[in-house]
Amino acid sequence: MHDVAIIRGDGIGPEISDAAQSVLEASGAEIRWHDAPAGMAAMPRFQTALPWSSLEIMHRLGVVLKAPLIAERCSGGVTVEADGETRHHPSVNNALRRELSLFVNVRPVRGVGRLSGRYASLDAVIMREVTEDMYCGIERQVDDDTAEAVKRITGRASRRIARFSCDYAMRFGRGKITAIHKANVLHLTDGLFLKSVRSVVEGYPGLEFDEQAIDAACYLLVKKPEMFDVMVLPNQYGDIISDLAAGLAGSLGLAPGANIGERCAMFEAAHGAAPDIAGQGAANPIGLILSGALLLDHIGEGAAARRVRAGVSEVLSDGRFLTPDLGGSCTTAALAQAICAAMDVVSV
Repeated sequence: MHDVAIIRGDGIGPEISDAAQSVLEASGAEIRWHDAPAGMAAMPRFQTALPWSSLEIMHRLGVVLKAPLIAERCSGGVTVEADGETRHHPSVNNALRRELSLFVNVRPVRGVGRLSGRYASLDAVIMREVTEDMYCGIERQVDDDTAEAVKRITGRASRRIARFSCDYAMRFGRGKITAIHKANVLHLTDGLFLKSVRSVVEGYPGLEFDEQAIDAACYLLVKKPEMFDVMVLPNQYGDIISDLAAGLAGSLGLAPGANIGERCAMFEAAHGAAPDIAGQGAANPIGLILSGALLLDHIGEGAAARRVRAGVSEVLSDGRFLTPDLGGSCTTAALAQAICAAMDVVSV
């Protein structure tokens, strides 16, 4: 029995959480769920978007399935109080990453048959460093017409994500690491990132290494996606290229993700809470379902993860059970049921 914390989220979060839970439970893995309220759903009861009681559950269990949160409504920041200390974070998503010490966002991007068109063969993993770069939130108003933001890069964080990426590549049979940067302009910051990644990959002789400037990488991802396998990026570039790759695959609703640290891992879809369609049964749950497959890999349930991916692939290839973002009219719950049914018949 695996104990997993779940953040059911805002907007479409509860709907896609129900769908993902039903699929993971049908995969053969035994999971005991523990609710960890966060976001707008936590406000009425706890008067904060991230109660310490929820963080305690996540810290204790070390594995979290997270539906999307309405981050913009917490734009004033999130305060976490624990052990007599008060910590302030710019958003609830940022607070979760910092409080759980998560340092890498893992975004596998894979083409899906006819839905992906010419990008059906796309198969890459984006590794985004999430603790520093421009998203540190260090800004200042110089004068009425000028503002500045700090881009912070450290060798320690860059080497850490490089090691994680190389170990991931070796574990899952991937052969190439590509460092994405803009060191030709940002000689010190991106230069340090590139140098750090390069030094780590040298210790993995079984892996091929490549480096691309961010603008060239975007072009090549569109023109020659087969060039990429595992892509390692600083925070801001990783944020941008993740959505680009999801668009090439066919829909942001298909994109899974994970934020992983030394002691805790949080699995979440790439998209937002979409409050405009909440409660309509129109949300695509596949991003969160495939994030659940990553969770199953993480807890050692590889066979169950393969069944989930095979069920999703079968349903998408069949084409009869597609949500509106994929050109169909299937409901969230009906799509989950179709995936559960497909898992009973596909072989892995």
